[in-house]
Amino acid sequence: MYRNHFGLTELPFSIAPDPRFLYMSAKHREGLAHLLFGLQSDCGFVLLTGEVGTGKTTVCRCLLEQIPADTDIAFILNPKVTVAELLATICEELHIQVAPGSSNKVLIDRINAYLLENHARGRRTVLIADEAQVLDTEVLEQLRLLTNLETSQRKLLQILLIGQPELRDKLARPELRQLAQRITARYHLEPLSREEIGAYVAHRLEVAGGRRTLFPPSCLKTINAMSGGVPRLINVLCDRALLGAYVEGREKVDRKVLRQAGREVFGPGQRKRRGLVLLAALGGGAVLAAALLFLWTRHGLAGKEAAKAVPHSPPGAAASAAAPVAAGTEAVSRGWPPADSGAMTREAAFRHLFAAWGIPYDGEKDGEACRFAVSRGLRCLEQNGGWEALRRFNEPAVLQLGEGDRRFFAALTGVDGETALLTAGAATSRVRVSDLGAAWQGEFVLLWRPPPVYRHSIRPGESEPLVSWLADRLARIDGQGPGAGGDLYDGQMAQRVKAFQLKAGLDPDGVVGPRTLIHINTAAGMQVPRLATDYRGIGAPGRLLPHFRKRSQVPEMRESGL
Repeated sequence: MYRNHFGLTELPFSIAPDPRFLYMSAKHREGLAHLLFGLQSDCGFVLLTGEVGTGKTTVCRCLLEQIPADTDIAFILNPKVTVAELLATICEELHIQVAPGSSNKVLIDRINAYLLENHARGRRTVLIADEAQVLDTEVLEQLRLLTNLETSQRKLLQILLIGQPELRDKLARPELRQLAQRITARYHLEPLSREEIGAYVAHRLEVAGGRRTLFPPSCLKTINAMSGGVPRLINVLCDRALLGAYVEGREKVDRKVLRQAGREVFGPGQRKRRGLVLLAALGGGAVLAAALLFLWTRHGLAGKEAAKAVPHSPPGAAASAAAPVAAGTEAVSRGWPPADSGAMTREAAFRHLFAAWGIPYDGEKDGEACRFAVSRGLRCLEQNGGWEALRRFNEPAVLQLGEGDRRFFAALTGVDGETALLTAGAATSRVRVSDLGAAWQGEFVLLWRPPPVYRHSIRPGESEPLVSWLADRLARIDGQGPGAGGDLYDGQMAQRVKAFQLKAGLDPDGVVGPRTLIHINTAAGMQVPRLATDYRGIGAPGRLLPHFRKRSQVPEMRESGL
């Protein structure tokens, strides 16, 4: 709901364990180092514990990105299993063929045979058990017995146990002392300190595309007091606070909004620790339901008021079937937009936009336009940049128009000087840009084709396959060599990108995101629909586009449909 309002490319405080959002505090770095050491030492068990919501699963997923390709991974995601179910799950995860109803002995023999064969092929096998504090004593003992198979140099099966603090207490029992003695690396993940919370919040906002401070320093003490430094609780609290600021039309969160968000999240009169346990039990669906409840109870949003609170929502009328564009369009229209704009829906406008790309689109059958674009190898770029930004992109776009409660859409498919070719509903008109007047506030959506290796925007110092693609494209554009190559976005490559951005009229920040990639595609000669065939952009010899000299002049950008 609030992403576009704050200029974010994605939601910054999702509770999904996305490694891109992992803030590597000193505690997280140390925990990850312990896990890597344990798995590289070829010993039996590695243990990671921590309070609910401190980031154990996220650290684990970050670990998986660094495990060598010659490693086979088996997951136990449902720890409430018997010994027989455990063995069957391991066989299923490792693709070991067994007959249904096989005895424990048969399952163990097949697992042992697999481990020996895997070792002979030069491969490693790792078993990861999440929420391991729930595992029964008998199941833990069976895991220990599976690690008995070894060579003179290494264990053939390594096991990573991830769990809450209760797991440490369970492993301290006398009956599990043999397993405890085989743990070669262990780490307990503590909550963030008050000093780390500010860096954590800023980091997640930056990854989500934020370019301004949304949580002033005065709010950080309140966040610490309410969340206890637990990242999951910080996420839920900050997400709710951003929602509250959006509903009230604020540009950033203040302490009043934050305290109200805390009451909504933890409940009035509940203590911090009790709220922590409550929130740990909530899933994504409960958070969404609570957000909707926040909107309804706090502001009584319904009917027209709901439409005002979500200004980017399209009209509720179903998209009508778009008629073919006439061969000859009208003369320059006056009195535009037309009084009857009922058929000028978002779906109808996107129908014409996709047609410009040679792709048929039916909103009722194909679903939401930007999600449909992803299925066709495209992405949506939503921007509030005005006419000059559109001219620089030089690609067809959907314009959002209207004032107040009246919202409608048109497809911009051509440009001739200061005259635009607009298809609204079933009619195509030539309209002077000046005649759009207050009906268009500069908001538009265009389609673009990302590189095959594109996952997200990259910044200097990051390592992504996109860097190799980037080096190749820049070499085509400027005639220089592709540089050092590889996946590391180093300083030399960053300088080349900044020089290109400056030339393209972009903010030379070195961040390779949708806008930069669109201009690189254009300069490299990618065949895409154009608004004007005589507008050659930065790839034309001797032609330089004007560039923004101040950051404040850069149009607000946000990527949608991901």
